[in-house]
Amino acid sequence: MVRSSLRQVSLGAAIGLASSWALARLIASLLFGVGGHDPASFLVPPVLLVAIGLLAGLLPMLRAAHIDPATSLREG
Repeated sequence: MVRSSLRQVSLGAAIGLASSWALARLIASLLFGVGGHDPASFLVPPVLLVAIGLLAGLLPMLRAAHIDPATSLREG
């Protein structure tokens, strides 16, 4: 479950990073004081998105890990 959500978030972050790298001149003209290929602008958002995606996949997995499998099968 966590691997699946992390894979999707990483793919989205990679696509976003590639497209923002390609549109760096437009980004530089819209943002004051940020260079075209500013490392902080390219590293911080994908890292935050991947961390949030990992947390979003980890919380349901931890909740499901505390359920007794026999009880789950009996009720389901």
